[in-house]
Amino acid sequence: MSSTHFGFKTVDETEKAKHVRGVFNSVASKYDVMNDLMSMGLHRVWKAYTVQVANLKEGDQVLDIAGGTGDLAMAFAKKVGATGRVVHTDINEAMLSTGRDRLVDQGLALPTLVCDAEKLPFPDAHFNVVSVAFGLRNMTHKDVALKEMCRVLKPGGKLLVLEFSKVAKPLEKAYDWYSFNILPNLGKLVAGDADSYRYLAESIRMHPGQEDLKTLIKNAGFGHVDFHNLSAGVVALHMGIKC
Repeated sequence: MSSTHFGFKTVDETEKAKHVRGVFNSVASKYDVMNDLMSMGLHRVWKAYTVQVANLKEGDQVLDIAGGTGDLAMAFAKKVGATGRVVHTDINEAMLSTGRDRLVDQGLALPTLVCDAEKLPFPDAHFNVVSVAFGLRNMTHKDVALKEMCRVLKPGGKLLVLEFSKVAKPLEKAYDWYSFNILPNLGKLVAGDADSYRYLAESIRMHPGQEDLKTLIKNAGFGHVDFHNLSAGVVALHMGIKC
C-alpha cells in the first residue's frame, strides 16, 4: 500500500481523506472566527485579491472547489450576475452545510454539492474559472486534482489556487513559533481543538513551495502559470491558464 503525509505523520493514502474529514468536521462551526483570529483578518484581503485576479464578467461559469464556508462563492456570485453560475463544492459535508447556510442567509441559492476534487462530476471544458482556496494542501493526490481542474476548464480558462506557502526567510523563525505555539492554543481556546490547528501548521510545512507548486500546475496541463506572494509569502496565489 502507498503512504502519504497527514501533517508530519505518515498514513496510508487511502486513510488521509478520512483524517482530513475529521479535522474539518471538528472545526466547521468555528472556522470563520478562527480564520479572522489566526490571520488577523488578512484572509479577507487575500480572498478579495483572488476575486480581483479572477476578473469575472457577467455570465461566467465558476467552480469553487473546497469552497467551505462560502467566502469566495459569495464574492464570485456577485460578479457573474443572474446569467452566470457559481458551483460551490467541498469534500466535507459539515463545511459545505455551514457555507450553504451562510449563502442562503445572504439570499444566494447556489448549486452546492459534496464532491472529490480528484474525481470532479462535471463535463470537459465547462467552466471559465476554477478556484481552490486553502484546500489543495489537504488533497491526497494533488497532481490528479489539478489535472481534473484543467479538464473541466474551457480553453483560455483560469485556475486560481490560493494557499499557504513558504514565508520569506527572515520571517521563518517567528512564523514557526507563532504556528506551533499560538495557533494550537488559539484553536483549543476558541474551537476546543488544539490538534486540528497543529495539523494546519504541519500541513503548511508539507505543502509544495511557490516554485514547486508552479511546476505541479504546469505538469497538469496548464500553459501559462504564475504566482503572486501575499503577506511576505505566508500565502501565495497561483494562476494557471488552460491552453
